[in-house]
Amino acid sequence: MIRDDLTDMLGEQTTACGPARDALITGGTFIVWDGLVPANELAGIYRGRLRSTQKRGQPTLALSATVDLLSQAAEKPIRIGRIDTADASWTFMLFLNAAATAVLACTGVARTKSSAEPGFDAE
Repeated sequence: MIRDDLTDMLGEQTTACGPARDALITGGTFIVWDGLVPANELAGIYRGRLRSTQKRGQPTLALSATVDLLSQAAEKPIRIGRIDTADASWTFMLFLNAAATAVLACTGVARTKSSAEPGFDAE
């Protein structure tokens, strides 16, 4: 996958997609992994991450919306990707269709407590 294709796929699926797109445009790194995981397995994993980030007060973007979207996708096979901002302050997890031709959901998490921007679980 090339950067421009991924940038074009990041629309308005969740509120984290815009900041993830900005991270790509401004030189962030990215990867889309081979292999597929059922969406409901990912929903369970990210539901746990939602609880743990809330307990720690760690800023996130669209994590609860992403959990909802993954839950709705049931057993659909999902491909996972990741974008890190150039300054490494945010990580965005991407959930794509099996063919990696569409982003289904995107969430972001601040890597340090000092980087509270762009927001806390903005939906």
